[in-house]
Amino acid sequence: MNTPLVDPFQRAIDYLRVSVTDRCDFRCVYCMSENMTFLPKKELLTLEELDRMCSTFIGLGVRKLRITGGEPLVRRNIMTFFRSMTRHLDSGALRELTLTTNGSQLERFAEDLYAAGVRRINISLDTADEQKFADITRWGRLPQVLRGIDAAQAAGLRVKINAVALKGFNEDELFSLTEWCASRDMDLTWIEVMPMGDIGNEDRLDQYWPLKDLRARLAERYTLIDLPERTGGPARYVRLEETGQKIGFITPLTHNFCESCNRVRLTCTGQLYMCLGQEDMADLRPALRNHPSDTRPLQEAIRAAIARKPKGHDFDYSRQTVDGQMPRHMSHTGG
Repeated sequence: MNTPLVDPFQRAIDYLRVSVTDRCDFRCVYCMSENMTFLPKKELLTLEELDRMCSTFIGLGVRKLRITGGEPLVRRNIMTFFRSMTRHLDSGALRELTLTTNGSQLERFAEDLYAAGVRRINISLDTADEQKFADITRWGRLPQVLRGIDAAQAAGLRVKINAVALKGFNEDELFSLTEWCASRDMDLTWIEVMPMGDIGNEDRLDQYWPLKDLRARLAERYTLIDLPERTGGPARYVRLEETGQKIGFITPLTHNFCESCNRVRLTCTGQLYMCLGQEDMADLRPALRNHPSDTRPLQEAIRAAIARKPKGHDFDYSRQTVDGQMPRHMSHTGG
């Protein structure tokens, strides 16, 4: 039972992304509707169950654990979970513990995260304009996030900014965001907007800004040096010769790079999605809850799920329709 997780296409699965809550203190227009209906709290895995679940994956060869949401830091007592995962870093079983956050709670938790062994974090930030930030997040306040970035860097955390490329919204900030990140010694990754969840009146096609166009604009001002690094994910990286920073491009729509996918996603309710862009999932809760003192059923359920991991997803905007749209919200699956 200790042999590594390998899917049907001989990809080693060593990266688990875990949503610890579907709740968030923002309501970003491309992610959630303004009046979201969240899951009843009793349906969420407890922190103890999340520990057992993640520890089982680590025992099966997962070496990188990314905590997501919703906004993971709004979950009550979440630092208890981070501190419990520290033992796997100390033992060497886990290579990296990290998280993706909107930055709103980092002023409170940055030092605790570093103490728990977190060294790198991703912060989702689509604009550095205070009014536009308020508009796109609906509930968010940019100064609070900026204080969180300050706190994270002061604590010793390496910060990477994730920005969703949105046509007509942050196109005019391409160069200013780049320069701002460079001035703070932060790398920047651009992400194509993904067709997930009912977001009300927002039109995905109106939002869609292809990253090939974004990259071409960057090349008008900077010298882009392609980097060979591969993480198993959809990102491809360049270094800007003029600033020295790394710029990433995540293109699930125009080029998905599924052939090297090394990750799976666990929801806050215990469903394992083997592919972000497919609806097939495995409910791991029965194996977890029906056998509290025996990990073998959970291990078997995980292996059976990995055996169903598909070759890739089928997001596609090329025909001016949102083919491959997923009805579930990103906040449920985990970003």
